[in-house]
Amino acid sequence: MSGFVRPEAMAALRRWREALIGLAVVLAGGFVALAALTVIILGVGLAFAAIGLFLLWGGIQRGRFRQAAIGPGVVTLDEGRVTYMGPLDGGVIDIEDMAVLLLDTRSRPPVWVLRQNFEAPVHIPVNATGADRLFDAFLRLPGIQTGRMVRHLNRSRADLVMIWEREDGVGWPQALN
Repeated sequence: MSGFVRPEAMAALRRWREALIGLAVVLAGGFVALAALTVIILGVGLAFAAIGLFLLWGGIQRGRFRQAAIGPGVVTLDEGRVTYMGPLDGGVIDIEDMAVLLLDTRSRPPVWVLRQNFEAPVHIPVNATGADRLFDAFLRLPGIQTGRMVRHLNRSRADLVMIWEREDGVGWPQALN
């Protein structure tokens, strides 16, 4: 079975799997709604179609966020704690204590820069193994705009972009004067 589907096609299916599931739910709900003989079944079909639209929207964002895992290092996510183990550096950061999230597209590959209070920042390549788990971690940040984050990630312009910053300013040095 492994030789049946080309590796490039399997990689594309894996990248967009949530969006494909959402599309299947939309189509199934639409089919049920169109074939409905009663108002109750029509409502069930429309409800499934609406749920499928939410799944499709989230799947498209996840698919755009996900990169090929060919970069250096490994990312793990365990109960809100992101750990990056790279060939030259690494780090651990708790999402609840994070103060700033930056995307540096000036480097190759682009890197996520996670800053926590007064600690050294953690630099994670966007294509590190397991970096797609960061999408779930970033969803825990209050007020983050995932659409903006994905748009900057897929943009070809090289710059340093502030994706998210803690609003209360906890952990930042206060001005002395």
